[in-house]
Amino acid sequence: MRAVAEEAPLRSELYSADQMEQHGKVLAAAHRLAPGRVPERLLTRLAENESILTDVCAQLGDAVKATRRTTPAAEWLLDNFYLIEEQIRTARRHFPKDYSRELPRLSHGPSARLPRVYDLALEAISHGDGRVDAESLSRFVAAYQTVMPLRLGELWAIPIMLRLALIENLRRVAVHVGAGNINRDRADVWAEQMMEVAEKDPRNLILVIADMARSDPPMVSAFVAELARKLQGQSAALALPLTWIEQRLSESGRSIEQLVHAESQEQAGAQVSIGNTIGSLRFLGSMNWRDFVEAQSAVERELRGDPGGIYAAMDFATRDRYRHAVEEIAKHGALPEIDVARTAVLLARQRADAGAGATGEGDRAAHVGFYLVDKGRPSLERRASMRVCLLYTSDAADE
Repeated sequence: MRAVAEEAPLRSELYSADQMEQHGKVLAAAHRLAPGRVPERLLTRLAENESILTDVCAQLGDAVKATRRTTPAAEWLLDNFYLIEEQIRTARRHFPKDYSRELPRLSHGPSARLPRVYDLALEAISHGDGRVDAESLSRFVAAYQTVMPLRLGELWAIPIMLRLALIENLRRVAVHVGAGNINRDRADVWAEQMMEVAEKDPRNLILVIADMARSDPPMVSAFVAELARKLQGQSAALALPLTWIEQRLSESGRSIEQLVHAESQEQAGAQVSIGNTIGSLRFLGSMNWRDFVEAQSAVERELRGDPGGIYAAMDFATRDRYRHAVEEIAKHGALPEIDVARTAVLLARQRADAGAGATGEGDRAAHVGFYLVDKGRPSLERRASMRVCLLYTSDAADE
C-alpha cells in the first residue's frame, strides 16, 4: 500500500438528538460565508478516496489470501467493498462540478472554501461516530436554520454531502486499518524469526534483536501488541526482545501493557466506525429526501401561505417547479429565497383581498403560481430587483 498521510477519523464527542439540535444553532452562529467562487475540491477528494480505499482493500484481501491475521474492521471493509464502490459511483453521478460551484462556501475554519452544507454533513457524522439517523439529522438541520436558513439547493445537496463525508470517513478509518495491518505483519515477521532462532540457536537471538533495532520499527500499538501477543508466554529467551521494547517505550513514558490496551480500543473503535458508516450509506438510500426537503424548507413553509391553500394541494412536481422558480429569481436578484417566496405570497394575498367579490375565487392572480410561473412573474422580478430579467414563456403567456 502506498504511503498516505493518516488523518483522524471523523469521531468527536457523541451527541444525542437533543445535543445535535443545540449544536446546530452553535454551528450556524459560527459559520461565515465566503464571497465569490472557488475551485471545486470535493470531486478531486472523492477520486483520491476511491483510489486509497481500493488500495487498502486490495492489501487486506492479499492478507486474507495469505491466511494472515486480520481485524474485524478489515473484514467489514472487505465484506462491504462492493457497496463502497457503488456509493462512490452514485456520488460521482449525482455531483456534477457546476452543481458544487453554486453552493455557498465557508470562509473560515477547517472547512474553509468547502460548501457550507458539506461541513454540516461532517459534523453530523463526527458526532455520531459515522451513524446518521433521520431524527437527529432533521433536528440538527432545523435548529441550524433557526439561526441561518439554508438555500433550497443546499437542502437537496444534503444526501450527496452525507455520502461524500461518509466515504471520507471510510477512507480515514481504512488508512488506519491498513497501516495497522502492515505493522502487525512487520511484527509477525520479526516474531517468527526470533522464535525460530530461539529454538534452533538461542545464542544468536541477540543478533536478530539487534537487526530489529537497526530497522527502527515503529513503536505503535499495532506493532507492539502483535509482537507481545506472539512472544509472551514463550521461552525465557524470548523475554529479551520484549525487554528491549519495554525500554524503548519507557523513554516516552509508555509501556507494552498500555499499547496493548490502546490497540484493543483502536480495533474496537474502527469496527464501530466502519459498521456505523456502512449502515449510514445504506440509510441514505432508504430515506425519503423529498419529504425531508419539504419539511426543512423555509421557502416551502412560505409558499404554503398561498391564499386559498391551492399550493399545498398541488402535487410534488408542481410544488417543486414553483420552488425552482423561487431559486432562479433569488439567484439573479437582490432578495434571498425566503423573501422571494414571501413576496410572491404577499402579491397573491393583496390580489385576493382586492379582488374579493369582483373576480371571485377563480382569480389566477390570487395564487402564488401567477407570480412564479405565469404572467405576474415580471412583477415579482421587479420586487426582487433582478439584475438579469430572464425571458419567461408559458401557455398562459401565449393567451
